[in-house]
Amino acid sequence: MYRIAFYVAAVLLIAAVVLLTKGAVDYGGPLLIAFFIMLSVAFRGFALLKGFAYTAIIFAAVTMALFYPTYFATWYGFKLTTLITPLIQLIMFGMGTEMGVKDFAGIIRMPKPVLIGLAGHFTFMPLMGFALARLFNFPPEIAAGVVLIGSMPCGMASNVMSYLANANLALSVTLTAIATLLSPLITPLWMKFLGGQFIEVNVLAMMWDIVKMVVIPIGAGLLFNRYFKGRITWLDKAVPLVSMFGIAFIIVIITASGRNSLVLIGPALIACALIHNTTGYLFGYWVGRLFRLSERDSRTIAIEVGMQNGGLASGLAKEMGKAATLGLAPAIFGPLMNITGSILASWWHRHPPNDKEQADISLQPDAVAQVR
Repeated sequence: MYRIAFYVAAVLLIAAVVLLTKGAVDYGGPLLIAFFIMLSVAFRGFALLKGFAYTAIIFAAVTMALFYPTYFATWYGFKLTTLITPLIQLIMFGMGTEMGVKDFAGIIRMPKPVLIGLAGHFTFMPLMGFALARLFNFPPEIAAGVVLIGSMPCGMASNVMSYLANANLALSVTLTAIATLLSPLITPLWMKFLGGQFIEVNVLAMMWDIVKMVVIPIGAGLLFNRYFKGRITWLDKAVPLVSMFGIAFIIVIITASGRNSLVLIGPALIACALIHNTTGYLFGYWVGRLFRLSERDSRTIAIEVGMQNGGLASGLAKEMGKAATLGLAPAIFGPLMNITGSILASWWHRHPPNDKEQADISLQPDAVAQVR
C-alpha cells in the first residue's frame, strides 16, 4: 500500500507541475496539496522515512495557505493571528509536562558540554543569522526575522533528533531546558543588538512576551508533570498531538498572512535557512570535537546548536505586530530544520559512535522515556 502511495504521489507531482507551468493554478494547486498528503502516507511505511511524514503534512498545509490564503486569515471576522500566542503557550505547557527538575540539574553532572552547547547556540546562530540577513539583502523586517530565529533557544524537536542520532539524549534535554529558561534574557538582548539594526526593538516588552509565552506555561507544565502525570491518561496522550497541530497551524497562519512577501522572497529565504541550519550543525559538531568532547556529546551539540524554537519566534513576531513579515523566516526555517535534522539523525543512526559507552547511563533512561 505504501509503495502504491509513492507512485500516486509521483503522478500527482508530475500533473501538478505540468498544470502550474501552463498557468492552470486552479487545478495544479489542489494536485500539489494532494501530492504532499500522499507523500506523508507513503513515508509512514518505511522506517527511514517515517520521521518525514509530519513534515510532509506541514508542507501540504503551507501549500494550501499559499494557494488559498483568504481561508487562513479571518473566520467570521475573527483574525486567526490572534490564536498564535495561546497556541505557543499551549505548546510550551506541553514541553513542560515532559520535563522535570532533573533536566535542569543536568548541568551539575555534565557542566562542560552544557556550557559549550549553550555558548555555541547563543553566539554562533544569532551572528550567522545577522550575517546572512545582510548577505541576502532582505527587506528590514524580513532580515530582522532571520536574526530572530537565530536568537531563539533550542527546540523540542532537537531531543527527538538526538535520540535518533545515537547522541547523548540526557544532554540534549538539559540543553533545551536551560536554553529555554535563558531565552527571556538572551534573546531580547541579541534582538536589540543585531535585529535593532533593521527594526525598532523594545527589550523589556520582548522579555515579558517570552516570560508569558515560555516561562509561565513551562512552569505550569512542570507542576502538572509533578502532581498529575500519569493520572489523566487521555490528557497525557492529547498534549503531544495538540502541540503538533499547534505548530502546523501557526506556520499556516503566518504563511497565509505573509503570502505576497513570501512569493517574492521565498526561494532566497529557503536558501538562507539551509545555510543557517547546516552551518549550525557543522559549527556545533566541530566545536565539540575541538574541546575534546565525545562523539555522542559532539553530535548532541551539533543538533542543539543547529535547531531553534521556530514556534516561539513566530509568537514573538505576532506580539510585535509583524507576523506577516518578521514571522516569515520562522515559518520557513521551522519545517526545513526538521527535514535537515531528520536527514542528519538518520545518517548518524546508521553510523553508531565508537564511544557509546561514554553515555550518561544514569540519565539516559528517563530522557528516552520522555522522547517516546
